[in-house]
Amino acid sequence: MKTILGGLVGTAVLTMMMYLVAPMMLGHSMDIAAMLGSMMGNSSALGMAAHWMNGVVIFPLLYAFLIYKLLPGSPMARGAIWGIVLWLIAQAMVMPMMGAGFFSSAAGGMMAVVASLMGHILYGGILGKVAGSPARA
Repeated sequence: MKTILGGLVGTAVLTMMMYLVAPMMLGHSMDIAAMLGSMMGNSSALGMAAHWMNGVVIFPLLYAFLIYKLLPGSPMARGAIWGIVLWLIAQAMVMPMMGAGFFSSAAGGMMAVVASLMGHILYGGILGKVAGSPARA
């Protein structure tokens, strides 16, 4: 349950950064709903649903059940590393599929890459901090 809560809080922070902080850095928001929705029949609603499902359920459960034990450091550090892994996957594979280019080359370049990295590190760090260490059997 703490893992899902960590994903919820982390996703909320990441989402706020994309829509509120990114415009100050990039001059435009990082509209994840529209970007993901572009792969789902141009439905922003489906894009936002996918964003929240990934951030609240899928990525936290992968972290808790598969990834946590492979990473070094405190729970917060492990979460931040997981956030960096997710960022790398997003920038190398997902962004090109959404038309934003490899490492956001068509969506703001280096500033977009750095903003995305900051958001993913925060997401992962929050996930790790809230989720904590898994309970011992």
